[in-house]
Amino acid sequence: MALWNVSKGFQSSTGQDVNPDLDIERKTTSFSVERLTNILDGGAENTQIRRKVDAVLQSDPEFSRENKYFLSQNERYEGAVRRSLYLSKKTEEMGWAVDGPEQKYCYRALGDDLAFSVHNVFMKSILGLGTDEQIAKWIPLAEKHYIAGTYAQTELGHGTNLRGLETMANFDVTTQEFILNTPKISAMKWWPGDLGRTATHAVVFAQLYLKGKGYGIHPFIVQIRSLHDHSPAPGITVGDIGPKMDFAQTDNGYLMLKNVRVPKENMLARFSQVLSDGQYVKRGTDKINYLTMIVVRVAIIRTEVLTTLMKACTIAIRYSVVRRQSELKPGDPEAKILDYQTQQQKLLPQLAMAYAFHFGCDYLQEIFDQGYAETKQGKFDLLPELHALASGIKVITTEYCSAGVEICRRACGGHGYSLLSGLPSLYTKLVASCTYEGENTVLLLQTARFLIKCFGMAKAGQPLSSSVAYLSFTSSGKCRAQEKRDFLNPDVYTEAYKQRAFRMVENAAIKLQTLIQSGTAQHEAWNLCSVQLARAAAAHSHYIIVQNFVKALKKFEKEFHIQRILKHLCDLFALHGIFSNMGDFLQDGHLSGKQSDMVTESYLDLLAVIRQDAVPLVDAFDFSDANLNSAIGCYDGHAYERLFEWAKKSPTNNQGNQTFEKYLKPLFQNALSKL
Repeated sequence: MALWNVSKGFQSSTGQDVNPDLDIERKTTSFSVERLTNILDGGAENTQIRRKVDAVLQSDPEFSRENKYFLSQNERYEGAVRRSLYLSKKTEEMGWAVDGPEQKYCYRALGDDLAFSVHNVFMKSILGLGTDEQIAKWIPLAEKHYIAGTYAQTELGHGTNLRGLETMANFDVTTQEFILNTPKISAMKWWPGDLGRTATHAVVFAQLYLKGKGYGIHPFIVQIRSLHDHSPAPGITVGDIGPKMDFAQTDNGYLMLKNVRVPKENMLARFSQVLSDGQYVKRGTDKINYLTMIVVRVAIIRTEVLTTLMKACTIAIRYSVVRRQSELKPGDPEAKILDYQTQQQKLLPQLAMAYAFHFGCDYLQEIFDQGYAETKQGKFDLLPELHALASGIKVITTEYCSAGVEICRRACGGHGYSLLSGLPSLYTKLVASCTYEGENTVLLLQTARFLIKCFGMAKAGQPLSSSVAYLSFTSSGKCRAQEKRDFLNPDVYTEAYKQRAFRMVENAAIKLQTLIQSGTAQHEAWNLCSVQLARAAAAHSHYIIVQNFVKALKKFEKEFHIQRILKHLCDLFALHGIFSNMGDFLQDGHLSGKQSDMVTESYLDLLAVIRQDAVPLVDAFDFSDANLNSAIGCYDGHAYERLFEWAKKSPTNNQGNQTFEKYLKPLFQNALSKL
């Protein structure tokens, strides 16, 4: 088998240990795989740290993922809790800081097999919304798992619409307590992870009422289970919501509250507080309640969404060079399926998309870091733009990556349907991200609301923030491309994306304004425009990704081979988007019919170019075999051998067949005298 080295990652394939069909792919690499890995990691130092973390985890049998696909839901849950607590001890033993890079690399390697994922959101909400005193009280307890937390926002009847939440919190001046209640079944908290069986405490979002007057949604720390025997606290009804499409290791739960009292100091009060006499004091903006969701969205895009697509691409592309099927040329041996243009057209755009979203994440992280720092200082000017960016980018990454993983799975044929390939569980995990931390249609409409406001500001001559500055521009009219190679010019395709986004925002804004001026109520007009508004927000977000991938290329001007391969990927990502949404680009005449043919030709030409480096490009993601946990995606390419070895481990192959004894034996014995 191929060896994985702490300092160098996977070693060069040698001899018979690696499938020759995969081995040869690595001998013609046009760029430094190690350098590209360093870029993806944010520097060579980070690569070394990540590999050392991986080596520590893979050398410890407690973190083995062997036979994962044969475990029951209870076994997955219990193993995740055990593994998470063991990891905490291991982290302390290794001297890894709580907020250090080692933590995110542990999650990258083990995330699917760990518990307490929402416990981390519980802590982030306290860090973001709590006072210094509240942070000092609760965070040390949570970090040591002396308490287990969850984030109880979503209700049975309400999700993304925070203002519609129905859980109530009334302040009792006499006892200096908040009294929390679930007024009806639709107000029951539903879906929070770690709530079903684990959590002792929850950050509960509820409508605050003072002397009968409502003050909107506020977060409260509520103890929901006893620290002595884990029984529900007085007034608490709590449990697990039952089986789901995936996330067997996570105990998503429900929560009802009946006259549950919490002390006044349990309302997270960095941005608002209730004084002893019941007076309400506000600091900042109502939008601050979105802060925790923004924090989580930014984190999951890179750590869960993007990483999952990268894994799927790695598995599918490696498999596609060891799987041979039919003849490309009569009389020749069966061809690698990645040599077929149809297979390239399935997989290589997903690969380009993974790289595009990587650089898009870098941009979003930069804006987030700036906005978060300003928010902590009581400045909220950047928050609307940050919310719109995080919402829009969350949508297109989760939508496109979910679809991309499914394309990768189907591209592997029948073996992609096997859990042992690793692909089905990647898909069922990722597709949930289209709903959690903000349902995607709702998020697009929230981004659209920001865009419509900015469009109005542009028309009034007011300055705009950087991500929407293009709304002030004058249409460039026709595309200037004269031949197909012109579409490999980033200025040409970036302009096309900008033109599309501008036109779709403008058209939605004009229709909205026309309806309102004709007497249609504003809320009704918004609903009548909602499909166009959502499409405009998606076009805007797509433009942001293309724009920032192009900008990222400039960082590598002194690295010819790296810049060249990244430029190919950027071109492919952009042209695939035009090819797949050609109607949008033809609609206002920016592209002509002849130019659309040029786009198609350039796009298809790029498939053959990137095909030559497809395996090195997924090797640069630097997933170990343990990370992938795929029988068909391992570094050495021995897909068939692993499928057979892993299948033999199935419990059904190693236990008595009671079904035969009960039902089949009497029938089969009737044939004994006749055969």
